[in-house]
Amino acid sequence: MSEVVIVGGGLAGLVAARRLARDGADVTLFERRTELGGRVRSREVGGFTLDRGFQVLFSAYPAVREELDLDALDLRTFAPGATIARPDHRSTLADPFRAPLSAVESAMNPDVTLLDKLRVLRLRRELGNADPDALLDGPTESIREYLDRRGFSEKFVENFAAPFYGGITLDRSLSTDAGVFRYTFSMLARGQTAVPADGMGAISRQLAARARDAGASIETDTEVTAVDGDAGGAAASEGGDSGATVETGNETVDADAVVVATDPRTARELTGVESIPTDSRGCVTQYFRTREHRSLDTGHRLVLNAVDSCPNTVAPLSTVAPEYAPDGHALLSATTLGVPERSDEELATGVRDALVTWYPEHRFDDLELLATDRVEFAQFDQPPGFRDGLPAADAPEEPVYLAGDYTRWSSIQGALESGQVAAGTVSDEL
Repeated sequence: MSEVVIVGGGLAGLVAARRLARDGADVTLFERRTELGGRVRSREVGGFTLDRGFQVLFSAYPAVREELDLDALDLRTFAPGATIARPDHRSTLADPFRAPLSAVESAMNPDVTLLDKLRVLRLRRELGNADPDALLDGPTESIREYLDRRGFSEKFVENFAAPFYGGITLDRSLSTDAGVFRYTFSMLARGQTAVPADGMGAISRQLAARARDAGASIETDTEVTAVDGDAGGAAASEGGDSGATVETGNETVDADAVVVATDPRTARELTGVESIPTDSRGCVTQYFRTREHRSLDTGHRLVLNAVDSCPNTVAPLSTVAPEYAPDGHALLSATTLGVPERSDEELATGVRDALVTWYPEHRFDDLELLATDRVEFAQFDQPPGFRDGLPAADAPEEPVYLAGDYTRWSSIQGALESGQVAAGTVSDEL
């Protein structure tokens, strides 16, 4: 039986562990934290469920449908579209096919032109039926250049695309590769945008349980400090071609193959693969509690800041998922793009001030800051043509391999798919 070590217990590592164990390998996964999940984790604070930064799951992602039991996750869904907000003004823009009750309100929306709405419907027909494998391909251009080429107006870009896709790509300037727009737009048209009732961390817990059920051993609180692909392993000890060793703080572990599934910077340090991207985009997500009667008049939709990125979006989390807040309370999150140096309270004051201008009919004196997540590395940078320079799963010297969204593209789909690819590569080459 081949012995495989997985370094890192994020989504990619957990998927690789399950698939390799299912295929008959003796799999051990090491995770340096107490919690599994990497960037997809949740915690409880005073009865509130707080994800690590604002995150959502696109149910139409192909790898999500392959790797997750969505029924067991008990998803709570956001309404398609958004509320566009600026001082003393709010409007609704929704998908008329999936939110027919908002069709008239969306049709009358003054923040985008009628031609823009027709162009969105045309894109929906075109991208909603496209082959997912081809959506990331296309001309080397940014999202902004793509929207300009498709004829969208400046009103559409500034009022909707910049804040909405700024939230997805953490890039309000829309300088991200247009393939990311096409893929995510297609997934939005095909499926739901949701969070599990028990928080985004439920995704990681489910993947870990599936890996264990397949036979993988998972050890947390164990940091791997070095990976050597030139020695060790059952194959090497029996006269085979090669093996590898993994150094932890307590032991040296021999393996026939090692899958490095850590964050990008650690992966580069452990493997020496210089093409692993380490330029990052970050964000700050703040969580607020208020009384349950407080309504933002947005239903299950996100609120988009049409003016600037402080905050870029506000999410009515407990309206979408009541389980996120204890009885009698409501939970909001507000996400600011980048990682500004302002203090947590200064950022929170900015959120309150924005809400007051968007909702002058309300008071927000009871809005209490629960927690602030400063996520410096939320995504790796994805400029036009970025995929041409990404490393393959077998970029390191054999028998060391890579699994992480930085081998595909920065998303839950990319992370899950990378675990699939890494496991398949290891199984083929062992």
